[in-house]
Amino acid sequence: MLSTTTSHISTQFGKIEALWQKALADGFPVALWRLPRTTEKQLLIDLSGKTTNVKVDFEELASGFVISPFQGDSLLLKADLYYRFDEENQEIPNNFDTNIAVKDNFEENLSIENKPKKQSNFQQSAIQELYNEMTFAEIVSDAIGAIERGEMQKVVVSRTKNITLPEGFSVIEAFQKLCNAYPLAFVSAVFLPQYNSIWLGATPETLVSIDKTGIFKTMSLAGTQSALGANGERFSPGEIRWSHKEIEEQAFVSRYIIECFKKIRLREYIESGPKTIQAGNLMHLRTDYSVDTNAVNFPQLGTVMTELLHPTSAVCGMPKEPALRFIAEHELHQREFYSGFLGPINIQEESHLFVNLRTMKIQNQVATLYAGCGITEDSSPTKEWQETEMKSQTLLSVLAID
Repeated sequence: MLSTTTSHISTQFGKIEALWQKALADGFPVALWRLPRTTEKQLLIDLSGKTTNVKVDFEELASGFVISPFQGDSLLLKADLYYRFDEENQEIPNNFDTNIAVKDNFEENLSIENKPKKQSNFQQSAIQELYNEMTFAEIVSDAIGAIERGEMQKVVVSRTKNITLPEGFSVIEAFQKLCNAYPLAFVSAVFLPQYNSIWLGATPETLVSIDKTGIFKTMSLAGTQSALGANGERFSPGEIRWSHKEIEEQAFVSRYIIECFKKIRLREYIESGPKTIQAGNLMHLRTDYSVDTNAVNFPQLGTVMTELLHPTSAVCGMPKEPALRFIAEHELHQREFYSGFLGPINIQEESHLFVNLRTMKIQNQVATLYAGCGITEDSSPTKEWQETEMKSQTLLSVLAID
């Protein structure tokens, strides 16, 4: 099991830290998250000790947190216990239907010291590369060749970095750093005991959301540039100029969403963009789409679009099947939950699912970071390597590793 090193309720993170550590110690799935443009943190614990394989159905699923791999069955963490916390990490009362006796029993020994589990020896802050620049360039070149032969229009290839975590690394502290650094991102930490792993990340991309009023939203997000100049100066979105390659890459994703709308004969949608948006140290092109599900009498839209969209062309490619084959044949790693999706479902009458980008898997004191880039016929292997390096900095910054 993952190690639990806290011995008391921290004054900085208080009950959040205590709940997280107790869930890990007891082997209970737990999810902690903060929605974009908010300061409220939410946490739930599944007391069954395991997640449930589910089909993502907004109308049928119980309240919980969904996490889905790039390919395969989605998992549901049921909200047996549910908590809300304000910007100062103080608990906020909520009217969630929780068994009070069960909650009191779980919380009874929160402040009792947990004996740390023995950790294996490791080199502090060591970085191990499965991919070097030459290996990745060969994959990109193969992708460009396949596109030029007409096998596909676009494919997204990814790579990993394995980092041995420094002693005393705290998931909750890293989560808080991500919240502070990326206010417009969905920040989350999820412990999956059956995989003996934690997934921590800050993603800028909404897959599907449905709010209390029945407004459905999704987005196309693609194209990447640094928000920083050569001397460290910070650009504003209005100063960014996009190349034909980046505009076309984003347009592929937008066309894919519109094709999904056409498949279900949905014409009553609002399209806004593309526009330049900032996500931490990066700039992207984004187009937003929204639908009033009540006005079009389509309450199942969230469920239908989740199935149609995933995996989107922003993480896979177009057409989908040849892109999937290329990824399976060329990537040296398994994506697991990277480029899948995750988020709360039917919590406070809302559901918000996000594409799992800018993410790391933490397992046995090693963090595996994932980063990808969209390849078109105008791609450059050198530039694509640099893009994955920039994307890795989102998480490297909270690890304090250069």
